[in-house]
Amino acid sequence: MQHNLKRRIMVTTINNEADNRLSFVTFIIEKFASSFKMNRQEAYFYLKKYGGLDYIFDCWQGLHVDNPYWAVRDIYKVCYKNGGMR
Repeated sequence: MQHNLKRRIMVTTINNEADNRLSFVTFIIEKFASSFKMNRQEAYFYLKKYGGLDYIFDCWQGLHVDNPYWAVRDIYKVCYKNGGMR
């Protein structure tokens, strides 16, 4: 019985983290898009092409507590280093 409860708590924690991550990723892509006058699809493909999406997924815990302005700026810097908008 106790093992089942621990498993449920672990699954719930993982699901909550996945939900939080997904919510942040969709939020920050929208912010990035509006900052650079793109639609969401253009922003997604741009971020994917220049490493911004990988950066968002790898560093989301630090980015999501930052001001969205600074998070978008950091993501832009990563894309710029990888050949994005010059």
